[in-house]
Amino acid sequence: MKIVWFCIPAHGHTNPTLGVVKELTNAGHEVYYFSFEMLREKIERAGAVFISCDGFDFDIRDKNAADRVGKDIAFATELLVKATLALDEMISEKVKEIKPDLIVSDSIAYWGKLTAMKYGIPYVSSTTTFAFNRYSSRYLKRGAGEIIKMIFTMPKINKYLQLLRDNGYPVKNIYDIVSNDNETNTIVYTSKEFQPCSETFSDRYRFIGPSIRPIESEMKKTAAKTVYISMGTVMKNKEIYVNCIKALGNTDYQVIISLGDNSVEIEDIPENIGIYKSVDQMAVLSIADVFLTHCGMNSVSEALYYEVPLVMLPQTPEQGAVAKRAEELNAGVFLKNTGESAIISAIETILSNAEYKSAAKKISESFKRCGGVFAAREFLEKIYRGD
Repeated sequence: MKIVWFCIPAHGHTNPTLGVVKELTNAGHEVYYFSFEMLREKIERAGAVFISCDGFDFDIRDKNAADRVGKDIAFATELLVKATLALDEMISEKVKEIKPDLIVSDSIAYWGKLTAMKYGIPYVSSTTTFAFNRYSSRYLKRGAGEIIKMIFTMPKINKYLQLLRDNGYPVKNIYDIVSNDNETNTIVYTSKEFQPCSETFSDRYRFIGPSIRPIESEMKKTAAKTVYISMGTVMKNKEIYVNCIKALGNTDYQVIISLGDNSVEIEDIPENIGIYKSVDQMAVLSIADVFLTHCGMNSVSEALYYEVPLVMLPQTPEQGAVAKRAEELNAGVFLKNTGESAIISAIETILSNAEYKSAAKKISESFKRCGGVFAAREFLEKIYRGD
């Protein structure tokens, strides 16, 4: 079986797919992975043939552009069309050369779905967030203002869609591209139990559980209770790190802070606090008792896999949806504000109530019951056979 796989240039969308890719290539299938140079090494390590999408006349790696995509549907459509048309000739040549049996595409690498539509190749969506339909999308909490804005930008959106139609893409409307229905074969990297409204999805949705990589370098536990704090690669409100240090310094807790690309200026860091640019997150979560997080899907899945309950400060609608589901299942609490008293109160709420740990354990068990990469391979082979 030959599979063409498309993804956006983001570690959080790529990493969950690599175990599936490795399972496929180990089984003798060929995977051709269209991505970006920053991810070449890990993609090739999974056994795929890497095909570079760098150097074309668009840039979806710009941080400001990425922020706008989730908030401005006209801008997102423009970016989608530019990406698709910029890659069109290269992808067309490669598809004709490879002759793939299946196209698998990240749920927001829309040019993959459009390529499948254009060439009539069976399509599978790879969804590294929750699967969203008209029921589960309520978790995104998009406001009335966004809906009104979308209505007013429809003429502009339709202009971009016409450009796609003029280039051979059979697109009727924006929803053809951005939404999947119950007839769309979809791999989802979570469990049915953690997925909101899972009963509303058909059996074409395969919930394989999160991809959990092995621990590479151990982290030593130095206190009875360990607090882990990581707010993603870039956090606009850096004050939270300072307040965490002030609130948790010189307590009985072991505190591990992963800053990512953020920086914090504070003198005399207390001895119980370790501050790192990056850590082996699996190693830290294996000893943690509570995790203060921005609620990225991968981070939350990894924490719950290790039965670690959450203090949650989401920054985007998607992260808000993950946080809402964790709260609904009693596996975490929202951080009300980033002040010192709110931080210590939320952490102590989690640590003083065993129900949060118990809820995290139930979700962990649901992850471990999923079929993982084997189930994903089996699912793709079934689609290929036409079963």
